[in-house]
Amino acid sequence: MKEVVLDTETTGISIKDGHRIVEIGCIELDNLVPTKNKFHCYLNPERKVSEKALEVHGYTDDFLAKQKKFKEVGEQFLDFIKDKRLIIHNAEFDLGHLNNELDILGKDKLNNEVVDTLILARDKFPGSPVSLDALCKRYRIDNSKRIHHTALIDCDLLAKVYINLIDQKEPTLNFQSQDQEIKNRNDLNVAYYKKIITPTEDEIKKHKEYLKLSLKKNYFS
Repeated sequence: MKEVVLDTETTGISIKDGHRIVEIGCIELDNLVPTKNKFHCYLNPERKVSEKALEVHGYTDDFLAKQKKFKEVGEQFLDFIKDKRLIIHNAEFDLGHLNNELDILGKDKLNNEVVDTLILARDKFPGSPVSLDALCKRYRIDNSKRIHHTALIDCDLLAKVYINLIDQKEPTLNFQSQDQEIKNRNDLNVAYYKKIITPTEDEIKKHKEYLKLSLKKNYFS
């Protein structure tokens, strides 16, 4: 199954205060394995960034003023996510802002299936911190590059957190052969890996003979 891990950065929290999206990041997963397909863009929000938001992501008004507007990349974004399941941490926030941008363009709201990892984490660890940083710490995921909140870095971390949250420690890959599995393992940098080696009939026969002789020798000595 193909899914999309998604994150946004904005000029501020509330849509009611006119806040807009300044960055969108998406990473595609295929059976929980990140593919090479990514979508990323900075956006000109056509307004100033709040001081608190600037502290979070570090994108200045001057930098954002040089970027494309959402109306210029909206179709590319929709084409990327299509009808794939969306994996979002605190989905209400991101979806609210995305749907606001679509509404400004006169387009329909997103109707994709959504997995909110914030809700998953709250259900799994009631009463414990469930921010992305807290979950990275819990699962020993290196988040040292997260100096600021940036969409693609957050997506990469969230993909790893998501796999742990659903207790799928190993990607469920459909390989045609073990040789191909080894190749893909090297390409994908999977966290850990198990390979089942099946002994031949001759090896089983010799092993039984060895056990028979060994047990007899040890028992009667």
